[in-house]
Amino acid sequence: MAAGVLFVHNNFPAQFRDLAQTLVARGVPCSAIGYQSAPGAPGVQLVRYRLPRGTGKDVFPLAVRAEADLLRSRYALEAARWLKNQGQEPQVIVGHPGWGETALLRHVFPAAKQVLFSEFYYHGHGSDIDFDPEFWTGDEEALIRGKAKNGVMAMALADADAIVAPTEFQASRLPPAFRALTRVIHEGIDVEAIRPAPAEPFVLPDGRVLTPGRPVITHVNNQMEPMRGLHIFARALPRLLAEVPDAQVVMIGEAKTSGYGAAAPGGQTWKDAIFGPLTSQLDLSRVHFLGRVPHAQMLAALRLSTAHVYYSYPFVLSWSIVEAMASGCYVIGSDTGPVRDAIQDGVNGRLLPFFDVDALSAALIAACRAPQASAPFRVAARETAVAHFSRAQGRAGWLELLGDLGLQVPAA
Repeated sequence: MAAGVLFVHNNFPAQFRDLAQTLVARGVPCSAIGYQSAPGAPGVQLVRYRLPRGTGKDVFPLAVRAEADLLRSRYALEAARWLKNQGQEPQVIVGHPGWGETALLRHVFPAAKQVLFSEFYYHGHGSDIDFDPEFWTGDEEALIRGKAKNGVMAMALADADAIVAPTEFQASRLPPAFRALTRVIHEGIDVEAIRPAPAEPFVLPDGRVLTPGRPVITHVNNQMEPMRGLHIFARALPRLLAEVPDAQVVMIGEAKTSGYGAAAPGGQTWKDAIFGPLTSQLDLSRVHFLGRVPHAQMLAALRLSTAHVYYSYPFVLSWSIVEAMASGCYVIGSDTGPVRDAIQDGVNGRLLPFFDVDALSAALIAACRAPQASAPFRVAARETAVAHFSRAQGRAGWLELLGDLGLQVPAA
């Protein structure tokens, strides 16, 4: 292709799905580079690369991530060279630099403008690594390893003509040298499809049914881990269940030994490590672990929700909180950087100190006892999702940026 867009993402299309579909629909030639397991998207030629090996056994510990990223960058370069040999010369490269694939592409396509999606720039102090005193052991090496994760990503960002971060908090994590190139564009969700609707009876895995009108607390934690506040939420439940005898708790997420953060102790899953010590204090017949569920089932649970709990270390903002807001949920969140980008305390939800278990228990009990009081918060949460996190708004932001870089995108 004489001009068009080359997408680069380890798991393409991922965050670029809507943009890729939009460009294809408008006649813009698109191709993509992704890892061998990347699913791809209709109308986009995807070149999948493979790695001949993993990282070596004797690599200097701080360089393990860099070696893995450089391996990916080397074989992504070969994929790009194959596209070039087929006559393709993209005008713009849209890529995720987090796994290294974009780091060497300037060598193959020196004239292409590069737009890189900065999901999270790692820090040692003052970020996710040392945020939680319960799990932070003071290990200085962990701080250094965290900062070293940025090695190849910083190399890639240095080639960027523009950088996109999905939220203000995530943009703020970037070094000052990169911020002048950065625009905040959240990829958005489909707020027309995800919207408030009457709650319907919800069938649990054991066949029991939760009926609308009873108190239901929801929590989505994809990796079931402390980084999304699993331990704080779990410890708030004994008091809630004791004081609100008809309350039910619905938890969605896959129990794993590790997630974005550290591994659970003793080879356990974080679910077992956190809930195990609480077994004698909890009526587990009212705590429902659904595991990973189809998206439609998650939305059905959100429509039943009396209060939705979303906590997060200083890390990326999850799509789940935005979908909860679009569904008209009453969100009780942690007063941390990423959550403040979505929730304003007392306006469209509540923000509580992350580690204050009693405050969370009290807020959940109050929500169950006076569900009508949350109505204004629910309306405002929906309005925030539509105004700031809609897919249409994200699409418009991306198209404006591509236009500023010289790409001609026909009108719809």
